[in-house]
Amino acid sequence: MKNFVITVARGFGSGGRAIAAKLADELNIHSYDNRILTLASQYSGYPEHYFKEADETLNGSLITKQLQALPKRHSPTGELSRFTSDDRLFEYQKIIIEKLAVSESCVIVGKCADYILKDYDNVVSIYVEAPRSYTLRRVMERMDDITVEEAHHLITKTDKYRADYYKYYTGGNYWTNPVNYDLTFNNARLGDDRCVKLVLECMKLKFGDDFKEYMKSIGKDI
Repeated sequence: MKNFVITVARGFGSGGRAIAAKLADELNIHSYDNRILTLASQYSGYPEHYFKEADETLNGSLITKQLQALPKRHSPTGELSRFTSDDRLFEYQKIIIEKLAVSESCVIVGKCADYILKDYDNVVSIYVEAPRSYTLRRVMERMDDITVEEAHHLITKTDKYRADYYKYYTGGNYWTNPVNYDLTFNNARLGDDRCVKLVLECMKLKFGDDFKEYMKSIGKDI
């Protein structure tokens, strides 16, 4: 196993992005979320011939440098607009995700990464969800000046957007279908840290000695 990838799909307010960040810290790797969309948006503005040649011109090391140069989003934003497709933009995201999967160990949040990488044997995919009472509390703790009604609305709209996005780009698959993932978590019952531990245990089982050796190489036992 040259490298590994963890994909994280999550309901809004479930804590999935925080779990992704903790996994990245624990494994000494990068976590990519909004920066993939930002970079894909930049590429999608290039001329058509560049788009056609992107699979050859983009390599993993170049993508990593470009992603690392972009700012990370630290606070939740949600999505109030309706989903509208952008096939060209998604194709760039797909190229970036596939290049990352073969070039570096990382965590990828959202972007249908579990579906894009479903045939890769170096991937663990997880889905994180929680009841509305939990997601509501978590959103309100992390977003300033938001009312209970606004938080309810934002959670509903964001999850609808993510479901529609996933369904469109996967050809009708369901975002919440557990067969899409290696692990699914109710974070209200487990909490971030125990979810992280369970993912690491899954990786140990799935990747065996290769993963144990990796952990030893970064000074950690599992």
